[in-house]
Amino acid sequence: MSEHPIEKLMDTAMSNIKSMVDVNTIVGDAVETPDGSVIIPISRVSFGFAAGGGELKDNNDRKNEGQVKPFAGGSGAGITLNPMAFLVVSKEQVRLLPVTNNAVAERLINVAPEIMQQIQKIMEKKNQ
Repeated sequence: MSEHPIEKLMDTAMSNIKSMVDVNTIVGDAVETPDGSVIIPISRVSFGFAAGGGELKDNNDRKNEGQVKPFAGGSGAGITLNPMAFLVVSKEQVRLLPVTNNAVAERLINVAPEIMQQIQKIMEKKNQ
């Protein structure tokens, strides 16, 4: 039994999607900074796929019974790549810096321990 033409369309589209999306698309190549920190981009990948087709009807269908009918079809795929965050690995700490509108709030959360240390130093100087 031979392969149906729609299967060939689907296989082609799926193999093209597979070649576009791999682990390096989601977790990008690491970049090392001069101070020794490593920055790794993290992305979200979404994709969609559609295929369809059918055999063309011949007006002389009764005369041509048993013959292979012509096939018409198509397939398509789409991919969206959205940067989500950067993973920053330094000698002292590992931080996840999101790429969102709430980046300011996230940054405040990350620097909160440093702010607390500064406040403690100021309070110690006042008590001396």
